[in-house]
Amino acid sequence: MHPDLSSFIQQLEAVKADGTAFVAGLSHVQFNWRPAPERWSIGECLDHLNVSMTVTLPAFDRAIAEGRARGLVGAGPFRYGLLSRLMIWSMEPPPRIKNKRPKAFYAPRGEHAAQRVLPEFLRVRDEIAARVRRADGLNLARVRITSPASRWLRMPLGAYFAFILAHERRHLWQARQVAAAPGFPGAG
Repeated sequence: MHPDLSSFIQQLEAVKADGTAFVAGLSHVQFNWRPAPERWSIGECLDHLNVSMTVTLPAFDRAIAEGRARGLVGAGPFRYGLLSRLMIWSMEPPPRIKNKRPKAFYAPRGEHAAQRVLPEFLRVRDEIAARVRRADGLNLARVRITSPASRWLRMPLGAYFAFILAHERRHLWQARQVAAAPGFPGAG
């Protein structure tokens, strides 16, 4: 497997481990507590990740299939343009730029059960990893993926993998900020 793709798999495993360790032991009240009415709970942060990645999986499938059909193979190293690098940077935590959530990625607000959200979180990350593995052998800089958020946003496949991983880290960071906020309910 190409080293970039191996790195993406390792990062996905780290995201899964981080999410699992963080949620373990949280009560239902803690999982659903919001620091302010307009802010998200830990459950909403994780559910947003599930919804946004589930919506994105078909875009990965299309890009990978199209890349294979067009014979866009390559061994790298892969380089990405300034816009792609800026998009990845903008997603890394802590947020430097506040982004408005695209309508395609809206998750329902309200109470969430960790017993539902966490298994889905792990399953969706495994689905992403399957797409990363299927991309092996493709030219990660030439194969383009169109974002489900906007048909105008097209990025190289490798850059988009890096972008979504930064997005994952961003919202796990956000969830940890909820737990660190004043007033976060104690255990029990």
